[in-house]
Amino acid sequence: MTDKRLPIEVFRLTKRFGAVTAVRDISFTVEPGRVTGFLGPNGAGKTTTLRMITGLVAPTSGHATIGGQPYARLHRPSSSVGALFDATAAHPGHTARDHLRVYAALGGHPVRRVTEMLDRLGLTAVADRRVGGFSTGMRQRLNLATALLGDPRVLLLDEPSNGLDPEGMAWLRSLLRALAEDGRTVLVSSHVLSEVQQLADDVVVIRDGELVAAGPWSRLAGPPAALVRTPDAAALAAALQPAGPDRASALQVTAVDADRLRVYGMPTPEIAAIAATHGLRIHELGTETAGLEELFLRLTSAPTTTPRQVDL
Repeated sequence: MTDKRLPIEVFRLTKRFGAVTAVRDISFTVEPGRVTGFLGPNGAGKTTTLRMITGLVAPTSGHATIGGQPYARLHRPSSSVGALFDATAAHPGHTARDHLRVYAALGGHPVRRVTEMLDRLGLTAVADRRVGGFSTGMRQRLNLATALLGDPRVLLLDEPSNGLDPEGMAWLRSLLRALAEDGRTVLVSSHVLSEVQQLADDVVVIRDGELVAAGPWSRLAGPPAALVRTPDAAALAAALQPAGPDRASALQVTAVDADRLRVYGMPTPEIAAIAATHGLRIHELGTETAGLEELFLRLTSAPTTTPRQVDL
């Protein structure tokens, strides 16, 4: 086992398919020893970006490196990078054991790794069954076993929790955390935000092919939001609107329901003071820390601005 740490560095990647720009000028770094969640709505460009990192798709401009080298220049790349992009990649007529043996031979990995991965991924009991009879979750485990055959220092996983039941998702979370704690670089694209929140140290968020935020997700979420319960919600929302452009860029007021507001960018004492000035009633006033789902929805629905980069 090598101690070499291999960061992923993406620099101004752009990909156009004819008149369609799938990815536009995005840059970010994925650090070793951390799990990074790669997030965005359907069609945001996540899979295209992952495929450019591994050389499966040629960028129109920009570049991506792994440990300072493009994927194509890595010596025995499957020993450096493990990728999971397609849960249907295994031939349905092969057994799980035969599938792993083929990929071990292609990558020049010792045969013992087949048995080790079958055991580690919980596939030993079905190792000699044909893949065509596997559930989606079992296929995901097999493809993750394939990605890990070369004991890589970097993992690129596109929707690895697809088809997993709650027990399987907890198992996957434990596995990926252990890999990151071993100093590996783990980049995970997922739509299951509750799982990413429990798993990821950092997030990279893209929308319409553009980067909107990157950094530790808990710090990207910013200060807690204020929650206000008031029978005068509409009037209070109007009263909170700022007088100047500096506050306007930071303040967000959204209606939770008919008598509750969520306010970002204004401390609770100021909210209370404004309500008192306007003679508006407040029945409850408190704070809540944004979860990853709330952060994701804010970032992917807000008007496009300069990407938010938060240092580690």
